[in-house]
Amino acid sequence: MKNKNELPKCPVEVTLSLISDRWKVLIIRDLLNGTKRFGELRKSVGNVSQKVLTANLRSMENDGLIKRKVYAQVPPKVEYSLTETGLSLKSVLKSMEEWGLKYKEECY
Repeated sequence: MKNKNELPKCPVEVTLSLISDRWKVLIIRDLLNGTKRFGELRKSVGNVSQKVLTANLRSMENDGLIKRKVYAQVPPKVEYSLTETGLSLKSVLKSMEEWGLKYKEECY
């Protein structure tokens, strides 16, 4: 998780620094429906490479948005879910969805 002194002063910029990547927003969107395994996320998020998805998941875990649970079994099983902080972004994504729908209706 980032040190408070490392965060931008502007609250909007703080939010953008955490979710500005296209894939992060889509990961959050998909995890709002519940826990998913890596393969499930890769399918639901869309055309993302394994390397990019892994990097985004690690970054989001470091930022405290998601949690990763590893099961000690063969083959390995790893599940991803949102933390309370990640879940608190639900209203942000809902607002983005509503704005996008309105924009599509008005402009296209």
